[in-house]
Amino acid sequence: MSANKRTRRKLWLLLGTATAGVAAYGAAYRFAVRYRERVGLPHRSPVETTPDEFGLAYERVEIPSGESRLAAWLVPAAAARAADPRPGIVVVHGWESNRGRTFAHVRYLHAAGFHCLVFDVRGHGDSPPETLPINVPEFAEDAAAAVRWLAARRPVSAVGVLGHSMGGAGVIVAASREPVIRAVVSVSAPADLVRMTRQTFEMAEMHIPGPIAGPLALITAGVLMAPRRHSIDDASALVAARRYRGPLLLIHGAQDHGVPVEHLALIARAASEARDAGDPPVETLVLPEFGHRWLYEAPEFRRRVARFFAEALGGPVSPELAAERAAACAVERPPDPVYGFGALPSRDSPG
Repeated sequence: MSANKRTRRKLWLLLGTATAGVAAYGAAYRFAVRYRERVGLPHRSPVETTPDEFGLAYERVEIPSGESRLAAWLVPAAAARAADPRPGIVVVHGWESNRGRTFAHVRYLHAAGFHCLVFDVRGHGDSPPETLPINVPEFAEDAAAAVRWLAARRPVSAVGVLGHSMGGAGVIVAASREPVIRAVVSVSAPADLVRMTRQTFEMAEMHIPGPIAGPLALITAGVLMAPRRHSIDDASALVAARRYRGPLLLIHGAQDHGVPVEHLALIARAASEARDAGDPPVETLVLPEFGHRWLYEAPEFRRRVARFFAEALGGPVSPELAAERAAACAVERPPDPVYGFGALPSRDSPG
């Protein structure tokens, strides 16, 4: 074969490879756009309960967050006087949930003596709908706005945050940017958007081969972030955990099939490796019998969370008493416990 023929053959091969690559990327991009249209916005769940059902005094309030006004309940500590500063906790629900479905956290934290603020993230519950996709950065922005509102609204001595699932990732991101946040409890949080996107492929039983699933998840995650001009790192609990150096408690269920417990290990390692000798250690709790949701039904969960906040925030009572009161407060999941992850099926039974 002459040199010219070999050169032409190589050129055609390169052209064919480039054409195939462009076609593959185009197919992946079209898939990502359809994915964003399907799961970029939450299916809204109505708020079907109020603090009245549990005999708790509260205020209906609105939290300004960017252009949104977020529906919220402020539940002040029962024994608190107006001039008696004590810690407050902001509770952040997960994807397609709302402040009513996550109110169990308020019940045991209120029993432990904390002021509590629970709100509907934009596009959820009674908060206004959105037209652009919602993801971890929006959960983080709304969590930070709620923290600033609580710190300015009442005489709180310190503010901590507790978030579940996407809200769990959101509170880590928020804490890495908002210095008012003094302690973080993150429950069932995804480590980053690319891993979570790939996990949804498996949950939807799409059976995408590994060599394709990884790049496809990366492209899809980027397309999800594009409308609001976020980067993939903006949605990463891993990246944020390396920046946040304050008290951090990570909790996960060992039976979680939606966000596998390996995500906890990844976040814990990232946070621990970035800390200095003087920083507080990263704390973890894995509940063997629980899945993605309803971990608060375990007394050990309530005990650990209340103790952690009492230690990290300095009160309102001793860590031992806070733990005892929270564990004694019986809480249960909502009557209709099946929700979340939009149109995707889940192998995770309620737990």
